Amino acid sequence: MSLFLIRSTLRGGLRTGLAIGAGIAAMDFLYAVAGAAGAAPVLSIGSLRTILGACGAAVLAVLGVRTLWSAWRVRAGGETDLEVAAPWRAFVTSLGATASNPLTIASWAALFAGASVAGVAATASGAVALVAGIGLGSLTAVSLLAAVTALTRRRLPAGAVRAVDALAGVGMVAYAGLLGSRAASEA
Repeated sequence: MSLFLIRSTLRGGLRTGLAIGAGIAAMDFLYAVAGAAGAAPVLSIGSLRTILGACGAAVLAVLGVRTLWSAWRVRAGGETDLEVAAPWRAFVTSLGATASNPLTIASWAALFAGASVAGVAATASGAVALVAGIGLGSLTAVSLLAAVTALTRRRLPAGAVRAVDALAGVGMVAYAGLLGSRAASEA
């Protein structure tokens, strides 16, 4: 998702990057809430994990292929309205991509399992503080990444943007392949 955020911010600007970051942070927050509520055992259902893995792989593959395709096109203002989408569209895309990533779910479930053992989330106030910290921390991290990328955007030549598109596309497609193969092996 960081690759997607960087690539989209370079092409669409700060508002697009912040919208993607908000989608990522919102899903991190919701998964942290689910982890605090004890939803981690749901991930032990193999078929659900497989379905989520396949959905995540498909979303990332589509984003990656679209990104690779755009890396090979002429850059002089060749972006389409769809590619430099409105922030709301970017937000919805990042919600779906982050929500369908089973590693995101597993990481928050593991965090809450560890936090519970350590006693950090043993009380309601501790769990609320941990969930709030996760939400604010995630939002801060992705907002900073979007802001730095947007500042860098003006200084990069078109060839560098094309290279970022290619790198991000290859990364997303490779991760989609890994995620898809893991989902298929669990089936």
